[in-house]
Amino acid sequence: MIVPGAVLGVVGALAAFPLRLAAREVERRHAELRRGVTRRTTHVVFGRALLAKAATSRTGDAEIERRVKAEREAGRTLTSENGFLRLLGLMKAPEASSLSRQSLIDQSRLAGDDLDLLSLFDAFEHDAEPYSFRDLILARKYAGLIASGASWGAIARSVHRSGPVASLTAKSLNLGSQHGRPDAIYLDDGTSELDGQLLFDLGSSEDDTLEELFAEAEAAEEEGRHDDAAALYQRCLAIDPGDAIAAFNRANCLRGAGRVAEAAHDYARAIKLDPGFVEAWFNLAGLMSDEGKVASARRHLQKAIALDKAYADPVFNLARLEFDAGNLAEARGLWARYLELDAESEWARLAQKGIQFVDLHMARTAG
Repeated sequence: MIVPGAVLGVVGALAAFPLRLAAREVERRHAELRRGVTRRTTHVVFGRALLAKAATSRTGDAEIERRVKAEREAGRTLTSENGFLRLLGLMKAPEASSLSRQSLIDQSRLAGDDLDLLSLFDAFEHDAEPYSFRDLILARKYAGLIASGASWGAIARSVHRSGPVASLTAKSLNLGSQHGRPDAIYLDDGTSELDGQLLFDLGSSEDDTLEELFAEAEAAEEEGRHDDAAALYQRCLAIDPGDAIAAFNRANCLRGAGRVAEAAHDYARAIKLDPGFVEAWFNLAGLMSDEGKVASARRHLQKAIALDKAYADPVFNLARLEFDAGNLAEARGLWARYLELDAESEWARLAQKGIQFVDLHMARTAG
């Protein structure tokens, strides 16, 4: 069940359901659905289209594994596409089951990390515990495939070509290396490769175009092609003018390309679309600071701090801004506040040095 006020972020395109329709259903439950992840995000939905992207990526499935680990460590709730559809009431939950995650690991000998990743990409009947007996059968099959040299990603990519994964419990699965296709899983005697269409193919050509554009824009941004990425995000915004993430990402790219005025406009656009978008307030403050607009930078940093009291970065930057402006007492108070949020990093050591400098300066002045 989606709790009112929850903020859901989608990583990768949804293969089973158009984001436009999903956002409508989430909104009906008084929650929010966005592409990408921000500090406000409480739940992360991993789209199965990530699997196809990873298959052609230089880093392969490693980037998915890194992202999953980072979101889990950030304390966010991770869910698969099917799990998301069940939360929305758009997909029937499987039969009641009783196997815990640890029990499935013990009985199948499938590694915990592989189990979690396969669950997150709907390679089981259930996307989380409790699991079913059919899930145990699948787990044993997957463990055998992995022992033969398959990766969790190759398994996840293959099983979704055949329809409901539960139908695979009565079939023998074999690694395709013996047939010259190490990335594919074969049925029974190896004469039939798993193939077919994904379920819930309800998207329009516009949905497909938007998801492809956004993925292309993200790739260009990662590669440092700022102008290309900005143009692609602009095309996304032409299709969906209400996408605050696309406006924010475009602003970052414009800033990277040195197009300051345009970047400021798109940060403001992201904020207008989502007034609680704390990263947009923070980045706009940085842009204003770079331009020497201290009063504007101060206001934006104060807004970011008010929106997210656990966000340490704007506290540090505001302290540095006040220090440079000669407001030493304010800077000291902000650095002390920063250390309450972060006492271990390199920035924390800089904050400690800043406090020491202010104390020394004030002692000399008093003397």
